[in-house]
Amino acid sequence: MNPPKTEHLPFYITAPGGTDYLFVGVTIAFISIIMLVGVLYLRLHHLPDHIASRGQKVQLELVGVLGLIAMFTHNNVFWIAALLLALITVPDISTPLASIARSLAKIAARKTATTPASVSITPTEQPLPRETGRA
Repeated sequence: MNPPKTEHLPFYITAPGGTDYLFVGVTIAFISIIMLVGVLYLRLHHLPDHIASRGQKVQLELVGVLGLIAMFTHNNVFWIAALLLALITVPDISTPLASIARSLAKIAARKTATTPASVSITPTEQPLPRETGRA
C-alpha cells in the first residue's frame, strides 16, 4: 500500500495481515447477546416451574409436564396453562379426608370394643306396637 494513503483510512479498515478488532468485538458481542437471550428464554420458560415449586408435588409435576410439552411443541397454550396452574392454589383435600378416616377408625374400634361388655340387652324390652292409623 502507499504509505500516504493509509493515513486517511477509518479505524475499522485494517492493513493486510493485521487483526480486525471491529470484527472481533462484534463477534464477542454477538455471542454474548445470543447467550443472554438463550438464558432469558429458558428462565422465562421455566417460570411456572419455579412458581409451582412451593405448591404440592402433583401440581409441580403437572406444571413441569406442560412446560416440557410447550418447549418441544412451541405451542404457547401449554405454557399459559402451566403458568395458570402454577398460580392457582389447589386445595388440599387428602389431609382432612385422611384425618376423618383415622377418627372414624378410632371411633369404630372403640365402639366394637365397648359394645359387648358394657351394653346389656334386657329381655323385658319389647318393641313398641305399630299404630295402624285407624281412629
